[in-house]
Amino acid sequence: MIHPKHKLKQRIALTGAIVVLAAAIVWSMTTGEYAMSFTQIMQTLLGNGEYADELILIDFRLPRVLITLLAGMALSMSGAVLQSVTKNPLAEPGILGINAGSGFAIALFIAIGQINADDFVYVLPLISMVGGLLTALFIFTFSYSGEKGLSPASMVLVGVGVSTALSGGALTIMSTFDRDQSEFIATWLAGNIWGDSWPFVWVFLPWLVVLIPFLFYKAETLNILHTNENTAIGLGVALNRERLVLVFIAVLLSSAAVSVAGAIGFIGLMGPHIAKSIVGPRHQLFLPIALIVGALLLVISDTIGKIVLQPTGVPAGVIVAIIGAPYFLYLMYRTRAF
Repeated sequence: MIHPKHKLKQRIALTGAIVVLAAAIVWSMTTGEYAMSFTQIMQTLLGNGEYADELILIDFRLPRVLITLLAGMALSMSGAVLQSVTKNPLAEPGILGINAGSGFAIALFIAIGQINADDFVYVLPLISMVGGLLTALFIFTFSYSGEKGLSPASMVLVGVGVSTALSGGALTIMSTFDRDQSEFIATWLAGNIWGDSWPFVWVFLPWLVVLIPFLFYKAETLNILHTNENTAIGLGVALNRERLVLVFIAVLLSSAAVSVAGAIGFIGLMGPHIAKSIVGPRHQLFLPIALIVGALLLVISDTIGKIVLQPTGVPAGVIVAIIGAPYFLYLMYRTRAF
């Protein structure tokens, strides 16, 4: 049972995070080459805006903000699950190489089919998921030891190695592409939000509507898995089955996110840790906050990226990495993972 004091603390933190996220969304929609005021945004959303405002806001900015919002949520939840299931505080789909596996699969699909990614909106998430799942299987297999189980240090080292190899493979494949295909993969690898139109929102949204409530439902199971194995077995948890299902869900979330938002790392690392630092490690308490924090981090990073070096901007993945890399080093030092 959760103490009422902890529930109150979570509600206050969650309310504050939602308010800040709402402000970040408004900031993102008002920012760009074509500046818009809050009044213009409200009038346009209510159907009373000018044609130019409606075109820019509804057709361009709003779907981009929604994709950024949803991708941040998915990556943060994926990282939270991976950290709990593997008992590795540094586990995150970008660091473990799962995102790189998704990118390599997409690059290979484009190379083999000689297709334009925009023509296969509904297929890309599935291709990304296959690549992510195969990469996760490879990493877990080579990180597992019969004596020590899944070693946090081994997972990070194998993940970094696999990520480097697959990113190099994607770049090699890219050399065979025409200009448009090469620009797409380069944009994807840099973590630029490329799937910024309504079809991508409708493809991505159903995955989150199904998978995120399922993870909330599994919060108590995640609490148990985070304890030692004997305790979990004593409480009647089927360890291998639950781990397999939860890792599968985590990979689906991250692969779906990167298929439309690009190879963005560190969101899955920072979101859960920030949430835990506020309300503690109990999943019923920190998962909702991690969801909002992940979205907030990516929305802010994308907005900063749009402001810097206009008109081309800087990919959101680069901004996230500038923030996330020092945070990763700090966590590595604090947890003594190496």
